[in-house]
Amino acid sequence: MFDKDRWNEVMLTLMRNKLRSFLTMLGVAWGIFMLVVMLGMGNGLKHAVMDGFNGFASNCAFIWTMPTTKPYGGFQSGRRFNFDNEDTRIIREHIEGLELCSPELQLGGWRGGNNVNYNGKTAAFSIYGAEPEVIQVEAVLVKQGRFLNKQDLNEERKICVIGKEVLNLLFGKEDPMGKYIRINGVYFKVVGVMAKKGSAQMGDNPDAKIYVPFTTFQKAFNSLNQVHWFNVVAKPGVEVSKMEKEIKLLLARRHRVDPNDENAFGSFNLQEIYTMMNMLFVVIAGVSWFVGICSLIAGVIGIGNIMLISIKERTKEIGIRRSIGATPRAITGQIMQEALTLILIAGYFGLLAAVGLLEATRALMGDGSDFFKNPGVDINVALVAFTVLIISGLFAGYLPARRALAIKAVDALRAE
Repeated sequence: MFDKDRWNEVMLTLMRNKLRSFLTMLGVAWGIFMLVVMLGMGNGLKHAVMDGFNGFASNCAFIWTMPTTKPYGGFQSGRRFNFDNEDTRIIREHIEGLELCSPELQLGGWRGGNNVNYNGKTAAFSIYGAEPEVIQVEAVLVKQGRFLNKQDLNEERKICVIGKEVLNLLFGKEDPMGKYIRINGVYFKVVGVMAKKGSAQMGDNPDAKIYVPFTTFQKAFNSLNQVHWFNVVAKPGVEVSKMEKEIKLLLARRHRVDPNDENAFGSFNLQEIYTMMNMLFVVIAGVSWFVGICSLIAGVIGIGNIMLISIKERTKEIGIRRSIGATPRAITGQIMQEALTLILIAGYFGLLAAVGLLEATRALMGDGSDFFKNPGVDINVALVAFTVLIISGLFAGYLPARRALAIKAVDALRAE
């Protein structure tokens, strides 16, 4: 492998047919280029999508009530019912594997906008009554001040945390901390400003939300003993879907709903969404590897064919070498070294071009977008790709080498 004379002979053989060597290497370079670029672009898509969900609890579910579709316990179908404060206690006490259960209320219902006033300015925003734990579910980050706390709940304080959009529309450049806004005739003191972490959102835009303490919301907006939905988070290792079913059965018994009425409760399982997305990216990576490896194999087959042609052209040369004492190992080593050299040179430039394209894409896109961000591959992928190249190079050289050894020295010397 480190014989200088052999390397000189290898390079001389490759340079003897420059165009043929170049076109042969081009197939391998294209294969490794396609593999790395497709994997890098797939990672760019994955980074954008997963960053969009940054901050959301991946093992959580949201559960709310809907009109019943089956009669049960003396009630007709189509009955509407609401969760209440007792449901919160029961869930927390009887559901195993529960990390947290956070009740929530919304003024005006789903996507209901409410007029909020400050200093002569009015705008419509979503008003939520929540407990401090909701920040473990929602993908929000407190940028200024603080979020809700337990003392706010216990003392039913009239305070609120506003989103960035609320800040911009009502306060502009004015500092909102300590100022009072009016919501449906009730004044709330601003104690914090929040902003969403990722681009994805569950329901309303977090930047256009206003959070007030859950207990304060119930009294201020005539929602005593009501809960619109529950945010539930499972402990690590606990299936959210299983816990979700247990909660629905528990609440169905309490509210006299048919346990088989699947439409009586609405729910959204974020863990299932994460699982589906991860499976999607596994499929994308698998397709990228398949297409890249197939392109690489096509290039390697081309190199193998060229090596067979080269051996046929050098039959007399091989015969002379064998007649003067060249061992089968020496001849096999040279042919495999030629094939390996072709593949490694081609792979290097293919990998270089792919990394260059990904870096150029990253530089042009800057921080990226909601659909594509930070494309690239890690060093492990590059190492695996080069390992595949080396193995392919050995196979591409081994078969032609066996063909060369099958030629008898006497017949080789007669060849023209």
